[in-house]
Amino acid sequence: MLKRDRNGPAVLGGSSRPEPPSWKECKFIHNLRSEHNLPVLKHHGLECLNDDELCQLLLQNDPSLLPEICPHYNRGDGPHGSCNFKTICIKLHICQHYLLGDCRFGSNCKRLHDIFNPECYEKLEKRGMSSDLISRLPSIFRNVYDIKNGNSSPTKVKGDSLNEVSTIPNNNEKLEEICLYHIRRSCSFLDKCIREHFHLPYRWQICDDAEWKDLKDMEKIEEAYCDPQNNSAHVRGSVSEFINFQTMTCGSRKVRRLSTESSVTKPPHYILTTDWLWYWKDEYGLWLEYGKQDVDHAAATVCSSDLEKAYLAKGSPTALQFKAGKHEYEINFKDMIQKNLRYKTEREVCRRPKFISPKEVEKKKISGDQHSGEWKNIPDHWDKSVLPEVGYKRIKLLSSSEEYKKIQADFQRTMPKTAILCIQRIQNPSLWEMYQWQKEQMHKRNAGKAVAEKLLFHGTSKQYVDAICQQNFDWRVCGLNGTVYGKGSYFARDASYSDNYSKRLYSFLYG
Repeated sequence: MLKRDRNGPAVLGGSSRPEPPSWKECKFIHNLRSEHNLPVLKHHGLECLNDDELCQLLLQNDPSLLPEICPHYNRGDGPHGSCNFKTICIKLHICQHYLLGDCRFGSNCKRLHDIFNPECYEKLEKRGMSSDLISRLPSIFRNVYDIKNGNSSPTKVKGDSLNEVSTIPNNNEKLEEICLYHIRRSCSFLDKCIREHFHLPYRWQICDDAEWKDLKDMEKIEEAYCDPQNNSAHVRGSVSEFINFQTMTCGSRKVRRLSTESSVTKPPHYILTTDWLWYWKDEYGLWLEYGKQDVDHAAATVCSSDLEKAYLAKGSPTALQFKAGKHEYEINFKDMIQKNLRYKTEREVCRRPKFISPKEVEKKKISGDQHSGEWKNIPDHWDKSVLPEVGYKRIKLLSSSEEYKKIQADFQRTMPKTAILCIQRIQNPSLWEMYQWQKEQMHKRNAGKAVAEKLLFHGTSKQYVDAICQQNFDWRVCGLNGTVYGKGSYFARDASYSDNYSKRLYSFLYG
């Protein structure tokens, strides 16, 4: 039975660490091989482990026993990030990506990478942790992460291998995704962007001495990967090696493929998203795309985009049923298997991206910038003479306009004594179309029911104003400000609440 030790992490009928400073006052047993504990260890085949190994096993299998990492320290600028408690914070001020082994900044990271720095060490020592146990904390945190997510590596992303489905980390962990804004133009978040900055919508890397390095012949590797007939690709180097697309390895080293977001998660006008195609292997060993008909097989009632939406949908079942001709089938996304529901025959399924060359990328960039004359659903009250080809324009509202008066009334409802210097409308056609598209998707998911819309406030710092106008809110960069409405970004119903998070009189209204 697990019990929490009031002076240390935890016990299994005993202590999970060497004796704490006040161990004599502890009412729990500190002997892992006591008369009660030894039979428990033998029952689980753990009697051969020493005390240190048992301590680590207990800690990594119950994350609640580990010291907490301060999430606010890992956001914002300054020596303490956005943590208001600063030096008196009881949580660890250390880079969480360092603890997970996936910090992309390495020695250039602005957050601490030393578990033995005086501030962290003092907090851990007060918990009764020995120096030896403290030194093993990074590996324990990584093991906890892998156990929780069922991964062999914390850097694995859903869709990188053919047959496995991993979980993309939540909270404020770095996304293994290429930034769409950086490909088309400079990203407003710059070095604070939580997405990878690269000039192509895909990037192949190999893990070398715990560091991800770009592979040579990236275009050839991508072209090979996009063909479902290929299970491997040759890598140029001093020794002839092959990338195994099934295991995402090259010899003994791990390989990863980063890409832009899936095309089904963005409106049609978003360019350079990743088009994922779905295939099944027929009786002749040929890979056929779903929704396509050939001489020997009827077309399925689902196509690649249908399967991709179902695959990415959160909370959806792991299987999807469909028809092809007179036959009924089921796809298991976890096992990547297609089963005939009548004859029980099974076929392999795979998911591969549609190939796009660097030259095609450049062409799409040019064609994407010519979209400005095709904007749809632009609000009637917007100034049509100031619709930018790329990005946004801020339009100062007249104090006599109805739009101004409506916002003023909502703002002064909770801040009647505050003077409004000016109100500006953000005209970003791309984000507006994205908003309308998302609203339409919600409308469909709600069986045609109307979508509730709210006008909410978001307080922020001056440094993030342009980035928000350009690329929308990103809570990983802008911080967690206000009361939560929906996923990720934080807003408040009352302006007075958001005012607590505003600096230099900047406050956003989100509608």
